[in-house]
Amino acid sequence: MTLKNFAELGITSGFVKGLSELNIVEPTDIQARVIPLLLTGATDIVAQAQTGTGKTAAYGLPLLAQIDPNMSSVQGLVLCPTRELAKQVAKQLFKFTKYSAKIFTEAVYGGEAIDRQISCLRRPTQIIVATPGRLIDLVNRKAVDLSTIKTVVLDEADEMLSIGFKKELDEILSFLPAIESKWLFSATIPPGIQELISKHLAKDAQRIEVSREDTINKNISHQYQSCHDSEKLHALLLYLESEQENRGVIFCRTKAATKALAEQLIEENIATNAIHGDLYQKERDKVMRAFRNKTLRVLVATDVAARGIDVSDLAFVAHYQLPESDEYYTHRSGRTARAGKGGISMCFANNAEVKILRNYENTLGIKFRQVKGIGSY
Repeated sequence: MTLKNFAELGITSGFVKGLSELNIVEPTDIQARVIPLLLTGATDIVAQAQTGTGKTAAYGLPLLAQIDPNMSSVQGLVLCPTRELAKQVAKQLFKFTKYSAKIFTEAVYGGEAIDRQISCLRRPTQIIVATPGRLIDLVNRKAVDLSTIKTVVLDEADEMLSIGFKKELDEILSFLPAIESKWLFSATIPPGIQELISKHLAKDAQRIEVSREDTINKNISHQYQSCHDSEKLHALLLYLESEQENRGVIFCRTKAATKALAEQLIEENIATNAIHGDLYQKERDKVMRAFRNKTLRVLVATDVAARGIDVSDLAFVAHYQLPESDEYYTHRSGRTARAGKGGISMCFANNAEVKILRNYENTLGIKFRQVKGIGSY
């Protein structure tokens, strides 16, 4: 029998009510398969699923269900690759608990004053969402006690490794004396992740893989315009004009290209700003606040900086430069067509890039439709 709602998965009524208010009613494939397993008790799990498949609720709801609200000690730890994702996860966990017993979650990450975070951790905190580097800093300063943590979640584990957090992950996972459950979520399982699994997770760890077919968001229309590099800006401007007031994210591969494109769009009187790795946390927060408040119509971003961007009602994602891998294409395009709505993933591609799109069709199981635009050939 197919499970149709969260109550049937074992989620309590308070959490179900919180989910309904967020318009999360029908479980995704990863949620339907993972939640009942994680609710059964202590277990290690390796779950392979793409971004945008509902991973936060898949591990977040069982994690919240385990927490004893009467104990003020840290009981759960979620590790994330970027500060944006850490903030997003903490925010989601908070929203899930609107109609349940109060569970206190604190997000800690680099790029923000550590003293302020230390001060926040002095309050009762039951779940910590952290980037690995900042967590190590806090442990070294004896500002956080990991000795009572029973469950650790590694969210986007492959991304944490690619950023260079292997040493920190080894260190953190080796120093959790009361740990009972380790839940690893990753889009891919490269050798480095397999090594981590072999070293730190139980030999009988459950493995869940959401098939490629199940991860494809059918509400995304994948399109492309073929144009020379010199024509891309003009093609993008015409596309933005055709989208009228619709909002979206434009992706570039490098920080330099991201900054340059944002400046060019601003010169064309398009309400734009850029988000990339060179920004201080305060600057990032200011840009994201303006985007969420709809002061900005368009955000220009690099792939890593865009991790954790969760803004509703984005009509399109535009790829001004194609990403380094098909995994990143999935991450990018998943910013649109959320909560059952439709969206467009538009690529501006030169001859060589059109061939890459053909590879995406094979590896990702999607189909691109060519759209005639300026300079199309």
